[in-house]
Amino acid sequence: MKKIKILSLEVVLILIAIIMVFPMFWMLLLSLKEAPEQFNSILEVIKSKWTTSNYFEALSSDNFSRYFFNSFFVSTIVTACNVLFCLLTGYTLARKEFIGKNIINISILGLLIIPSHVVMIPLYRLMVNFNWINSYYSLIIPWTITPFGIYLVKQYIESIPRQIEDAAKIDGASEWYILFRIIAPLCKPILVVLIIYTFLNNWNSFLFPFLFTNDISHRTLPVGLTFYLGKQSVDWGHLMAGASISALPILLLFTIFQKRIIEGLTAGALKQ
Repeated sequence: MKKIKILSLEVVLILIAIIMVFPMFWMLLLSLKEAPEQFNSILEVIKSKWTTSNYFEALSSDNFSRYFFNSFFVSTIVTACNVLFCLLTGYTLARKEFIGKNIINISILGLLIIPSHVVMIPLYRLMVNFNWINSYYSLIIPWTITPFGIYLVKQYIESIPRQIEDAAKIDGASEWYILFRIIAPLCKPILVVLIIYTFLNNWNSFLFPFLFTNDISHRTLPVGLTFYLGKQSVDWGHLMAGASISALPILLLFTIFQKRIIEGLTAGALKQ
């Protein structure tokens, strides 16, 4: 009976994995076909001639490299700022006592409930007032710290024994030394999770970059890919090739930091 349950669970997990992987497989398949919109079935797509011209044409286009650079630059800066500021804020909320601390904690939890799209109009007006439309400021500054990142780091630091910090203080270590030389290395698993989460969110972000940019020089990759969508037709070959290239950095991050991600997500699940 136990073997049947295990086998059933494995079958279900395999089916779920196939459902999740199929869109990526379909994207890669269409990206390797010339004018895939002409085919009527998946068998016709598979049997047709394979080509990599869509990738070369996408990479050699005038604006694709600029879109890619903008996405990478913005995502990298926002991720670095989140790691720094969320670490500072999370440590303060986890270890320090001050007036209004509970209110701040409740406010952070409340912000997690509110969708980011709710602030779309006031944030746009704020960017207009600051004259930040069509600039990197509008793509970076509003996202340099997130409630999710603060809460994630705070909860992880609270699971670290205070005795480690007390011992460092007895040895004469300063507050900054304790934070960056002791706490930060211990927080590596959760910081990696924060890095992946933040980079992924900003790399795939479409709505706010679309609202805040009107020129080619500041458009990010998700916004740039929409220009393959015409009013009368869709350039599926180049669109899927561009989407495949845009997914590559995320896949590399998950592959490189897979072990750290699992450690961060399962941290605190077992108590010793």
